[in-house]
Amino acid sequence: MTGKKRQAIMLVDDNQANLNIGKNMLKDRYEVYALPSAERLFKFLETVKPDLILLDIAMPGMSGFDVIRILKADARQADIPVIFLTAKSEEMNELEGLTLGAVDYVTKPFSAAILSRRIENHLLIEKQRAELKSLNESLIGMVKEKADQLTGLQSSVINIIAELVEFRDVITGGHIYRTQKYVESLLNRLMDKGVYSDEILAWENMDYIVPSTQLHDLGKIFISDRILNKPGKLTEEEFQIMKTHAEKGAEAIRRMAKTGGERLFLKYAEIAAISHHEKWDGSGYPYGLKGQGIPLIGRLMAIADVYDALTQIRSYREPMPRQEAAKTIYDGSGRHFDPALIEAFEDAEEEFALTAKGGVS
Repeated sequence: MTGKKRQAIMLVDDNQANLNIGKNMLKDRYEVYALPSAERLFKFLETVKPDLILLDIAMPGMSGFDVIRILKADARQADIPVIFLTAKSEEMNELEGLTLGAVDYVTKPFSAAILSRRIENHLLIEKQRAELKSLNESLIGMVKEKADQLTGLQSSVINIIAELVEFRDVITGGHIYRTQKYVESLLNRLMDKGVYSDEILAWENMDYIVPSTQLHDLGKIFISDRILNKPGKLTEEEFQIMKTHAEKGAEAIRRMAKTGGERLFLKYAEIAAISHHEKWDGSGYPYGLKGQGIPLIGRLMAIADVYDALTQIRSYREPMPRQEAAKTIYDGSGRHFDPALIEAFEDAEEEFALTAKGGVS
């Protein structure tokens, strides 16, 4: 009786000692191909598609950056996750590597525990991505025969996607659920007071607004774990990478819509993704929109997102007390936040606090 097929890893490094060390660390769990050059890598890729590639950057002839450009340009290999290997003494441009499509960096000499955990995490993520792709493909096929099941099935896929985002961002568990509750509380206050009623009535399906916000951070799935879960403050370069999650999330949602999905739901989700970091005074990102030029969905999400960040634990600080968090939101009126929404927040602050504690508002 044969055991479960082992996952394949290609380790590419021009230093034979590094190849030997890396292979010895991984051979008990994975099928490891130790390859001394980019040329050997491409030769093996003709017959074997690995689950992950560990790729040295500084190699003679063809560098790791050259290799990943070729890989990402080939549809047959573009989805293979690549982790770059770099010596601690080297001044490497991590932004370039991550922009080219690498999922992570690991420094040499290797730590067996760190290398194994990084590989394990990325293989798990790729497995979940494959499952999502399979679910989506199955969904598209079933739409033709069972149109009446479309909404329920797509909701399942979207929930899985949202859960995957939360799995990757280990610091912000429950963020998606809580921010939906915050947006719902604000909307209820706006409708009670008749504030922005024209804009709200212009929405084609009000029932989609709150659920669609669960995809606002979808773009974080494209951000390296090293940045996403870094303890402490990000560097300026890391922050610039993190900021790309808004545009990447919106683009991913647009691609989902092209597959025949519920376009109206995804339209609202795209708006939430692209605009939730815009600020009332125009100092936000990615477009620097200002005032009511920011979609109402984005203005609602801005308050929900910041409040949740303030009231939940982070690796570098404890959660703010309720009064301090509320004051921070009030102080952002007219700068970060829409003043009309701050009035709604004031009415809903007790519900916000209950949700933040895990209660039902």
